[in-house]
Amino acid sequence: MALYECVFIARQDVSTGQVDSLGDEFTKIIEDNGGKISKREYWGLRSLSFKIKKNRKGHYVLFNLDAPSEAVLEMERNMRLNEDVLRHMTVRVEELEEGPSAMMQQKDRRDDRRGGGRRFDRDDRGGRDRDGDQRREGGQE
Repeated sequence: MALYECVFIARQDVSTGQVDSLGDEFTKIIEDNGGKISKREYWGLRSLSFKIKKNRKGHYVLFNLDAPSEAVLEMERNMRLNEDVLRHMTVRVEELEEGPSAMMQQKDRRDDRRGGGRRFDRDDRGGRDRDGDQRREGGQE
């Protein structure tokens, strides 16, 4: 059996539960045709670079597959038929990535940054810097 990575984007107006059931449906197709899914990640509702079928956002889901090509073709056929799936892409890989994907690692780092202190040197209140001194415009003293 070959190794594949598959990402699909579901419409923005479907709920997270419906996206989960879509993932279950595609998982069942793979397993019924002799394959298995080693990893499944929900990347969340993300903005699209451009509108796709009048949608500006989409729910992203990643699968790591170990399946025969017939199973992957059947899953892709069902993705094309499903109105809730905006786009999908399946790529054959040499080996599957262990641990969280780059998208999930990026999300974890972003969450860590939000919890920490301020990101900017200047204070937003009244043109004062961090020390409370009045900032001077145009280099005047």
